[in-house]
Amino acid sequence: MPTMKMLQGFLDSLEEGVLFLDPARRILEINKAARRMVGQHHAVIIDSLCPTLFAGTQCARECETRGHCSLTPKPGEDGKIQDIVLKGPQGTDISLRMWAMLLPPNVGGLYCAIILRDCSREMELEARVRERWQLGGLIGRSSAMQDLYQKVLRAAASEATVLVTGESGVGKELVARALHDNSVRAKGPYIAVHCAALPENLQESELFGHAKGAFSGATAARLGRFEAAHGGTLLLDEIGEISPATQIRLLRVLQEREVVRVGENLPRRVDVRVVAATHRDLSAMVRRGEFREDLYYRLRVLPLHVPALREHRDDIPLLTSKLLGDLAERYRRPDLRLSPEAMLAMESYDWPGNVRQLFNALEYAVVQSDGPTILPRHLLPELAAGSVTPAAAAPVAGPQLTRYYTAPATDEEEQALILRVLQDTGGNKAEAARRLGMSRTTLWKRMSRMA
Repeated sequence: MPTMKMLQGFLDSLEEGVLFLDPARRILEINKAARRMVGQHHAVIIDSLCPTLFAGTQCARECETRGHCSLTPKPGEDGKIQDIVLKGPQGTDISLRMWAMLLPPNVGGLYCAIILRDCSREMELEARVRERWQLGGLIGRSSAMQDLYQKVLRAAASEATVLVTGESGVGKELVARALHDNSVRAKGPYIAVHCAALPENLQESELFGHAKGAFSGATAARLGRFEAAHGGTLLLDEIGEISPATQIRLLRVLQEREVVRVGENLPRRVDVRVVAATHRDLSAMVRRGEFREDLYYRLRVLPLHVPALREHRDDIPLLTSKLLGDLAERYRRPDLRLSPEAMLAMESYDWPGNVRQLFNALEYAVVQSDGPTILPRHLLPELAAGSVTPAAAAPVAGPQLTRYYTAPATDEEEQALILRVLQDTGGNKAEAARRLGMSRTTLWKRMSRMA
C-alpha cells in the first residue's frame, strides 16, 4: 500500500495542479504545481477555504453563492470546466483551466479533488494562430480574405476616400472599422451612418447638422455626423440610398472639406476620413441617372470589394467556430459544438445572406438544440436538406487528412503541423486533436513544449 510520502511525491511530479478539499471546501492538501500556479506557500494554503484562494474569479463567486464547490459534479454527471485568470507570483496573468472530481469515501476525509492546468502558453499559441486569420472583426484565412486584409491595411495608411462594395451581410462595416482602427485616426471618433434608415427629409440635417429654428421641430442647434466625426472616420453605409439633393451637398463637402448646417450660411471646416459602403451597383446607377457620376468617382478613390461567403467556402468552418463560440457565451452553454454532419451541411450551403445569415442560422440551431452537440435536425430546413449522413461522410475525412497532414519527422515539423491544423480548425483543439490522431491532453502537452 503506498505511503503518504510516496503519494505526495507522485502528486508533486504532475504538471497539473491538484488540491484536495473536505466537504466544507477547506483545503487539506495541495501539490507543488498548484502552489506554483497560485503563488502561495503550503502553510498559507492549508486549512484555508478554496474560494479565498481564487478570490475575484467567477468560480469563487459561484462557490460562495451556492455554499458548496460549484465545480463538483453530482454522481453520474460530468464535471464542469471553468477557465479563470489569476495574478501570478511575478504580477503576470496566468490562465488556468480547472475542474473537479468526487473522491470515494476515505479515512482522510478527502471529499473532492480540484485539478488545475496552466493554459497560459496554450492561450498565447491560440493568439498567434488567430493573428493569421483575423483582422479586427474580419475572419478568414482563405486567399480571398488574405488579399482583402492586405488591401485594407494599405488603404488604412492613406487618407483617401474608400468605397467598400459587396453583398448584404458580408461584413462591409467590419472593413470600415478595420480601416479606422489601423489608421492614424484610430484614436479619433468612428461614426457610422446607415443612410437607408434616414428619411429623405432628414438626410441633410443628420449628415450636416442644422441651426435652431431651421425647420419645424428644430428647437435647438444640432451637430451633424460630419462634425461629430471630426478628427476621425465617418462611415456612410448604404450610400446608394441618399437623395439627389443630398448627393449634391455631399459632393461639395468631399471637395471643400467643409459643411454648412441646414439653416445657416457659415461654412465649418471638418477633418474627416470618409468611407462609403453599398451593396448596390453604383456604376449601373450612374448609367441609369440615379447616382451622380462625379460623386461616384469622388467616393471610389480606393475601391475595396468584400467577397461573398460562397466565394471563400473554406472559411466557413473557421467562421462557424468563432460565431458558435460567441453564441455559446451569450447563451451560457460553453460546450456547444457542431456534429461533423451538421458542419458538412453548413459548408454545402450557398449562403445568399452571407455571414449575417450564417450567424442567424447558428443561433436558430442553438435554440433548437437540447444538448451540447448541434445535429442536422437542429438546423434550418433548407440547411438540413443538404446534410450528409455519417455513412456518406466517413470516407471523406480519412483521405483528406492523410493527404494534407502527413506524419512529421522532426520536432520542428511537428510544431509547424500543429499550428497549421489549429489554423485549419479555427483554434478548435478538440477537432485539431482528432485530425492529428492524438488525444486533447497529448495535444496540450505538445503545445506547452513549443517555444
